[in-house]
Amino acid sequence: MKDKIAKLYSVIKKDGVFKTIKKLSLYFKAEYGSKLNIFSISYYKINRKKYENIINNILKQDYERIIIWKSDFGWNVPLFQRPQHIAKNLSNQDCLIFYEVTSMTDKVKDIMKINDNLYLINLKNPAISKLLMEQLEKTDKNKYIQFYSTDYKISVNEVKDYISKGFKIIYEYIDDLSPVIIGTNDIPKNMLDKYNYMLKDKENVFVIVTADQLEKDIVQKRGNEKLAFSCNGVDYEHFKNIDNNFVFEKDFDEILKKGRNIIGYYGALANWMDYDLIKFLAKEKPEYEIVFFGVKYDDSFDKSKVNTFKNVHFLGKRKYDILQNYSNKFDVCIIPFKINEITKATSPVKLFEYMALGKPIVTTDMDECKKYESVLIAKNKEEFVTLINKAIESKNNTEYLEMLKKDALNNTWDQKAKIIVDLLKKYEYKEWRA
Repeated sequence: MKDKIAKLYSVIKKDGVFKTIKKLSLYFKAEYGSKLNIFSISYYKINRKKYENIINNILKQDYERIIIWKSDFGWNVPLFQRPQHIAKNLSNQDCLIFYEVTSMTDKVKDIMKINDNLYLINLKNPAISKLLMEQLEKTDKNKYIQFYSTDYKISVNEVKDYISKGFKIIYEYIDDLSPVIIGTNDIPKNMLDKYNYMLKDKENVFVIVTADQLEKDIVQKRGNEKLAFSCNGVDYEHFKNIDNNFVFEKDFDEILKKGRNIIGYYGALANWMDYDLIKFLAKEKPEYEIVFFGVKYDDSFDKSKVNTFKNVHFLGKRKYDILQNYSNKFDVCIIPFKINEITKATSPVKLFEYMALGKPIVTTDMDECKKYESVLIAKNKEEFVTLINKAIESKNNTEYLEMLKKDALNNTWDQKAKIIVDLLKKYEYKEWRA
């Protein structure tokens, strides 16, 4: 309860009382609507056989293993990121995926097919959830529950219950466990409980890490058994698919008409951003337009007053389907994060998307960015400005553009999903041999 109160306070600070009330109403509708709606309950009772057949037909498809992605992350969220990409690419590699949705972002009352072996499923719908579990208990396929380390909903008892029903766990260790990321005062107990359970249960839990710092933590505390490194990646073809006739919204079009170099960033705007660095860049280089697309994760952007500079623009979120058209107009792509425990353990999705765009990249001194020759790394604010200038000079350099392409193609989502599949296969084969 303490965690929930802290989270609520954080949302009120960011969105205000009225927006928070609206979000809460949507949350309760998503969380309890199906459970309390007498018409919905009756409908699924009457149509039980229909949905039993739907699930049975899905389970008759060709695949090697079943994975349920457990989270309230959603599918149609503004930031289309790792969960959706990994799910899509696992489904292309002999995995049948049931991806849990939330009705806050997804209009899925029961089950919706995305492609072969990938289905969105509303596990808040008790009838559908019960039917799925009943049918899965009858299958002899390898079964997994997959969730993020930052998930604060699924409990350790639920994890143990799944294991008792024949499931293994895929624990994706994606970020430093910090209350800053969650928006609470302390790390939620539920999250810590799962982390500690993961460290102990080497038989039933597979661990996927996305950064060197996280891998070191696991190796030191748990060893390297059932462990794989699979950082974030990119859908390369998506970011090369530029619509040259795309009509931009007025706010961005007016910036383009100025004909100046655009320094761009997209993603979450949160307190791990180095706003002092942005202010320094805006002041030192008033001839550059600095553009932010994304969502305000907290109130840090507004508090920073960075948008008081005339050449700094926050333009809100853009859908993933068209994001490449906007970011293709950047002259330089940046990741201006502070260096702390959170960012040391961060593998930015946008890093690889910037590479696929073929845009020069300048970042702060982040461990996961230093691995790539195509990324210009700044150790201080003065060097950041210097490297921005260098990046602009390099934007048409054939050799540099080839370097970006190579790094992007070496980090596609299908490769990241294959790492996970290869780990599962290794132990599935061992168990089969035993």
